[in-house]
Amino acid sequence: GTRDYNPKQMAIREKVFNTITRCFKRHGAETIDTPVFELKETLTGKYGEDSKLIYDLKDQGGELLSLRYDLTVPFARYLAMNKITNIKRYHIAKVYRRDNPAMTRGRYREFYQCDFDIAGQYDAMIPDAECLKIVHEILSELELGDFRIKVNDRRILDGMFAVCGVPDDKFRTICSTVDKLDKMPWEDVKKEMVNEKGLSEEAADQIGEYVSLQGGMDLAECLLLDPRMSQSKQACAGLSDIKLLFSYMQLFQVTDRVVFDLSLARGLDYYTGVIYEAVLTQAGVAPVSSDAQNGAEESVSVGSVAGGGRYDGLVGMFDPKGRKVPCVGVSIGIERIFSIMEQKAEASAEKVRTTEVQVLVASAQKNLLEERLRLVTELWNAGIKAEVMYKKNPKLLSQLQLCEETGIPLVAILGEQELKDGVVKLRVVATREEVDISRSDLIGEIKRRTSEA
Repeated sequence: GTRDYNPKQMAIREKVFNTITRCFKRHGAETIDTPVFELKETLTGKYGEDSKLIYDLKDQGGELLSLRYDLTVPFARYLAMNKITNIKRYHIAKVYRRDNPAMTRGRYREFYQCDFDIAGQYDAMIPDAECLKIVHEILSELELGDFRIKVNDRRILDGMFAVCGVPDDKFRTICSTVDKLDKMPWEDVKKEMVNEKGLSEEAADQIGEYVSLQGGMDLAECLLLDPRMSQSKQACAGLSDIKLLFSYMQLFQVTDRVVFDLSLARGLDYYTGVIYEAVLTQAGVAPVSSDAQNGAEESVSVGSVAGGGRYDGLVGMFDPKGRKVPCVGVSIGIERIFSIMEQKAEASAEKVRTTEVQVLVASAQKNLLEERLRLVTELWNAGIKAEVMYKKNPKLLSQLQLCEETGIPLVAILGEQELKDGVVKLRVVATREEVDISRSDLIGEIKRRTSEA
């Protein structure tokens, strides 16, 4: 359930991280870091049915410790411990899950998460809408193909469960079952509710009617008038907020990809309000839903690549006085995105550069090692990414071949004549053109040429 990354994979990975970090910074986030392990009690009871996947460490010196399972719970602990009431932060780090790994599907026991969260007391749905904008920006910029962002609200789900006759103590476990709708057909989900979780068939059928609904702001308006749903104060509050959210998302220009989807549940226990999930879709696949009569071509999802929501109660769990700090956040599923980018790189047969060397310092004759080392030092001191071959007397051809293989764009060639004339022969690897440049102008010339590239 773990993996090594070769230089080519790391180059692609770095590109993805840079895109994500740039976006987080563009939205004004600071960054923090927390330990890779937490006290076991910090993590216990925060993840619902997933708690069995927490990695416990062997007792060392009296504390029971576990490896962190996500970055959200440590963030909430950090806020409570430091009495922070508002912060906009991102955190990119490894997390650990004792899962049955499915390497081909991007499920690992050790993997990175990229989280962005806004903590603080603000007016409704403004930070929530910004989180959705961030998902939209990142997925658009990475050019992964078409995607959909599904949105729902925990209060709408809880209200729906209540009016459909689900007992209070079964809300969370039924929620976990509804969360499987993206992987299982409704028949199987219903079976699990009725046979394994002991829900009445009638209640399950009523839930079934609602969870098949998808739409936009209009669906929220519709449900506010629904005779059953409108009985729940909770559901109404959630539906009004969804309407507000859609109005902000219109201003942020992201509604083209967002859908209000009542089947979205997200299994984690700590969500209290809006929840969302982004899935990549492959268009042009036969419909998967049973309600094909609406004529909409349904696309098959490749799996979730981002998810998040509002969790207003989590920080209070760690505060001795129970002080609450409202939070909303999003987590980008870097592993899935990364495996898609990797496949794309394989398919395009484009060479991925694994270093950033701009110039190789080469020699045309023997006995010029010292001169090469002198020149490469000048370049390094000027902040230029440069390399020399670790050989006393390399052949010029093998030096040029090294540039071809690793994608180094420029070669600075020294020879006895050049040294006499106080110049360096600068060769462009791609076009093979060569120019003599005086030693004093070399650094400026290399910088000019590499900035153009």
